Formats: sequence, structure tokens, C-alpha cells
Amino acid sequence: MRNAGGAVSVIASYQAYIGGPDLYNSAGKRLDRPWQILRQDRANVHRFGKSQRGDQSDPFFASAKNREIMERMVANGSISPSAARRIVQGDVIVEVDILGDGDHGRAVNVTVY
Repeated sequence: MRNAGGAVSVIASYQAYIGGPDLYNSAGKRLDRPWQILRQDRANVHRFGKSQRGDQSDPFFASAKNREIMERMVANGSISPSAARRIVQGDVIVEVDILGDGDHGRAVNVTVY
């Protein structure tokens, strides 16, 4: 839903643990971009049923089509350089706010703990 000012709002949020399985794609290639790792984490949770302790489900990235636009959503949102580096290293908890209107995601804001 758009807020009164016409801007996008948070349509969903989740926390996830970024660990070993999230750092590699299905072919075993090491991922080196934060958006790739975030997308793999969501595929692990929703497609492959490989949740790690700390992983929460979310309704938005249950859709493969929505996972495909993760790169654009990260680019349109916010993630600090430090958070990006820590995601690529792994062994971190992320909080992801999915921004959009209705069921259309536009961006993600990513925080690392």
C-alpha cells in the first residue's frame, strides 16, 4: 500500500541467518555478491526447504518470480558497504524489510546484526 505521501511502504519483513548453504549456488559455485546470497537464502528456505536456525519465512520471496528481482530490489533499497561485506563473509543475521505497494515489491532495506 502506498502511504498518504504516495511513497512505498514495508509490505513484509523477515530475519535470516546467512550461513554456509547460502554462500553457494545449486551448482556449488561460491557466490560473491550480497544480492546473490540473499536470493540463495530465500531459495533455500522456500524452494529447497533448507532453513537454518534464525531463518524466518516470508510471503513475498516464496515466489520464484520475486526472488529473481532480488538484485534490482537491493539496488533500489539500502545496504551499507559494511553490511554487504559481512553478508558475503557469512555467519551473520540479516533483517530485511521489503518495500513496495500492494503485493509489488520495489526495494529491500537490509540490516546486519
